[in-house]
Amino acid sequence: MLTILGPRSSGSSSRFCDGVSRRSFLKIGGLAMGGMALPEVLKAEQATGKQGGHKGVIMIFLPGGPPHQDMWDVKMDAPSEIRGEFSAIPTSVPGIEICEMFPQIAANMQKFVPIRSMVGAGGDHYAYQCLTGWNKRDRQPGGGFPSLGSVLSKVYGPVDPAMPPFVGLSPRMGHMPWADNGVPGFLGIAHAPFTPNAEGKDDLILNGITLDRLGDRRAVLTALDRFRKDCDSSGQLAGTDAFTQQAFGVLTSSKLAEALNLDLEDQKLRDRYGRGVNQLRDDGGPRLIDNFLVARRLISAGARCVTLAFSRWDWHGANFQQGREDMPLLDQGLVALVQDLEERGMLDDISVVCWGEFGRTPKVNKDAGRDHWPQVSCALLAGGGIKAGQVIGATNRLGEFATDRPVHFQEVFATLYHNLGINVDHMTLRDLQGRPQFLIDQNKYKALPELL
Repeated sequence: MLTILGPRSSGSSSRFCDGVSRRSFLKIGGLAMGGMALPEVLKAEQATGKQGGHKGVIMIFLPGGPPHQDMWDVKMDAPSEIRGEFSAIPTSVPGIEICEMFPQIAANMQKFVPIRSMVGAGGDHYAYQCLTGWNKRDRQPGGGFPSLGSVLSKVYGPVDPAMPPFVGLSPRMGHMPWADNGVPGFLGIAHAPFTPNAEGKDDLILNGITLDRLGDRRAVLTALDRFRKDCDSSGQLAGTDAFTQQAFGVLTSSKLAEALNLDLEDQKLRDRYGRGVNQLRDDGGPRLIDNFLVARRLISAGARCVTLAFSRWDWHGANFQQGREDMPLLDQGLVALVQDLEERGMLDDISVVCWGEFGRTPKVNKDAGRDHWPQVSCALLAGGGIKAGQVIGATNRLGEFATDRPVHFQEVFATLYHNLGINVDHMTLRDLQGRPQFLIDQNKYKALPELL
């Protein structure tokens, strides 16, 4: 641990209001990183390859629960009331077939890994489990578990002062648990996602204020806050200060605003991604695949984690009609994203995960829809250096439950953390009571060896 030694004093002035000595307050390293000593931080940074770029994650959430048997696990041998209207098509990897609505992914299957046997879903309509790996019904520490983006913000911090390490692009929705971009949990508000929604974009530029005036205002804020920080034992001021620093970093550089501005992007690349539909779908999100390109631009600019939600997949009725509308858009956006990352030499460093909160019922209901089915669901992975071009897991003939290699959400998270240079068997972060907390239940779940 690195310690900046202060003067010794036996008087009462040597302690802050919360009883912490000034000498102890100046220690940095283990305390600053929630239990990680400075050498561990430096080692982790080296593992991410930060010198020549950085590792990161793009998490695409499909609100409502996408139908696993109409995507990566089509059951052509099942009865028609189970099989539904879609057919399976071959892919670029012999022996792997997926739904006909995804011809571009099929042609690029060597870059992807469908997981057909996701288990452990809580059954509730929320993004929380897809962002943290934890079920809300799991026993939670005070403040709750942090999302993956918040962990990266805490452990690695920003790549660039002008770019928040964690950015969330999901807009407001009628059902707000689907619009969750990620929670900081016990890590505190300093590690919450930066959410540049439509209302907040005007705050990314200086309106009639020069950089000199901005610097003067920062000096005033610093002077006003200095005396309060000595007496703060809640950690709230520290979080506020982190937000202030982030705000000044954003305002003194155009980097974030430029990353969000798709008018600066090559028109041909935008056409490859497609535009989608910039309109909320019922109580879900818009079918806006522009956000896939925004996510890549943010990662390129220095963000470590970008989260977004795409459309609404709670199809209790007209499952196949809605699939014909949404699936081709998802197909185009995902392939464009993965190809774009690959062409920029980023695919081995950036993990892409696409999934929803649970699966759908095997049997098609009277409204041509599928209902909730938390027993099994699906995911699609790419990038991050994984061994792509394979399928993990299988379900039974009717798509009811996992019969081979059930995969828990936390196993996917363990794999993502591994790709990011974080060893979940050893890494702990301190909660609000100062107790070390593992990122996942490491006694039960490990990274998927098939992908490493």
